[in-house]
Amino acid sequence: MNSEVSGYVWKEEEEEGEEEESMNPTEVKMSQIVMPCHSNHRQELSVGQLLKWIDSTACLSAERHAGSPCITASMDDINFEHTISVGMVVNIKAKVNRAFNTSMEVGIQVSCEDLFYDRHWRVCHAYATFVTQRTSNGQKVPLKPIIPRTQREQIEYSVAAERRRVRMVHDEIIKDLLFHSSIQQGDNSEVGNAVAAVKTKVESVELVLPPHANHQENTFGGQIMAWMVNVATIAASRLCQDHPILRTIDMFTFRGPSQIGDRVLLRAIVNNAFKNSMEVGVRAEAYQGEGPNRHINSAFMTFEVLDDHGKPCTLPHIRPEPLEGERRFQEAIARKKIRLDRKYIISRTQGEVPLSVPWEPRNQVYLSYNNVSALKMLAAQNNWCLNSEKDQVRLYTLERKSVLSFRVESEVNIPAHRAFCLLAELRNRPSWDTHYQKCELIHWVDEDDFLYRVVTPSVHPGAAGSLTSVNQGEGVLQDFILLASKRKPCSSGDPYVIALRSVSLPTHPPTDAYNRGEVLCAGFTILESKNDMSLISYYNKASPEVFPYISTDIAGLSSSFYHTFCSCSQYLTKNRLQFNSQEERSTSFDSLTS
Repeated sequence: MNSEVSGYVWKEEEEEGEEEESMNPTEVKMSQIVMPCHSNHRQELSVGQLLKWIDSTACLSAERHAGSPCITASMDDINFEHTISVGMVVNIKAKVNRAFNTSMEVGIQVSCEDLFYDRHWRVCHAYATFVTQRTSNGQKVPLKPIIPRTQREQIEYSVAAERRRVRMVHDEIIKDLLFHSSIQQGDNSEVGNAVAAVKTKVESVELVLPPHANHQENTFGGQIMAWMVNVATIAASRLCQDHPILRTIDMFTFRGPSQIGDRVLLRAIVNNAFKNSMEVGVRAEAYQGEGPNRHINSAFMTFEVLDDHGKPCTLPHIRPEPLEGERRFQEAIARKKIRLDRKYIISRTQGEVPLSVPWEPRNQVYLSYNNVSALKMLAAQNNWCLNSEKDQVRLYTLERKSVLSFRVESEVNIPAHRAFCLLAELRNRPSWDTHYQKCELIHWVDEDDFLYRVVTPSVHPGAAGSLTSVNQGEGVLQDFILLASKRKPCSSGDPYVIALRSVSLPTHPPTDAYNRGEVLCAGFTILESKNDMSLISYYNKASPEVFPYISTDIAGLSSSFYHTFCSCSQYLTKNRLQFNSQEERSTSFDSLTS
């Protein structure tokens, strides 16, 4: 995931100016003044040095939580938003967002401070995964869970599970895109100024010395990253014959450690050059003496060249080598497509139009991530206001950045896993929700994601307390194309999640017969309670198409939310009884035949 987009939680919180005093025991801070020895030819902090500081700070945070030595397992995409000049101060803050069984996610924020003008700005933020070093007998060290203390920590804790999910399928996304897509490429051999990729090749060897290693005598992950940035910069310079600027580093995983005395062999080559950017691939291998080379890391970095006005320059074309070079050339196109998908989908703000993102198989993972993460972040907000309550069915509202959201919740006498199964099947919703006239399954994406078309009643203009869309006509039905993403709990205490958001499909364009509506963010969270009870909460960010259905409830002019939720509760209870009776009959039959 791109750190620019996957970490937008911090950005939104900073914009609001909501500073929360954090007492997180895993938090580690580092401040460094940039000296000439840390800088490049432009008198700016070298990215390699920054990566070493980031890795050190994150490792200290991970070890503070684990209470044992830790190793960098992977680093999510990093987008460098600003450069840092000599004489300025770099402030790095790292803390563990969530601990899983034997791995943990560490969030890192990097900012710059101008001491003379008292200015601060964000440079980048990143997510790193750390694992504990195995014991002497090879056993993994289990980690204690993280307890979120603030709203921001709760959001990061909740979304960390989604980021982990994306990391696990990252490599498969590339393979799937290459397999199912016909990537178009130009014939670079006919381009007069095309540069042969072989001319950009770089090979360099580094000897791992004690200053390069940590207290476990393993090479610092940040040190390896710094060496990789160095050879990648040389390769990029050979293409553009200028001084390139590193903009992004794609997500990468450390495949194995290296130790003091190892020789680290680094190879870099420009995989592809686009109009204003180029991708450089880097491979790191370690070996000792006559031993075999061990592949320890690979990374892909994007560079730009700026003119005197700070605008990206046009780059020469690249002519790839046969076979392997052609493969790398095409994979670079796929990775660029994925970077655009991530940035376009996950960082999209609600003020942008259209709200519905076109759905396609190659961006499904990021749409699903965005869908579930948005609902989790909405649920984690702690400033919900109780609007009304009737028979323990509560309606809450939340106004944030001129967007009104509502939450309806109540306890229902049904186990959480059973409620999850029933509510996740959207085709049954018209039987208990009068706002759903029709719901059809368009496409079964996978076991966790589905595409539906939902038809809802028209909203009559002029109704008391209601608002209508500008082009909405009386008696015209509305329809929605929804992506439904469901998630089971990642660990004890997590809720079941059913998230809904609008998408667009070329096979189902808007028609004159229906007003096409938009759902920003909606869905259920289901939390296991005592005595087989479940706390069921329904959330919805009120888009113009959704607001008319609930405006009278918020204004106190009706209690339709109460009747709808009661109908939902009856639906769940009824099906729970049928489910239990089926289990009893199955048990009785088994006892008779045994």
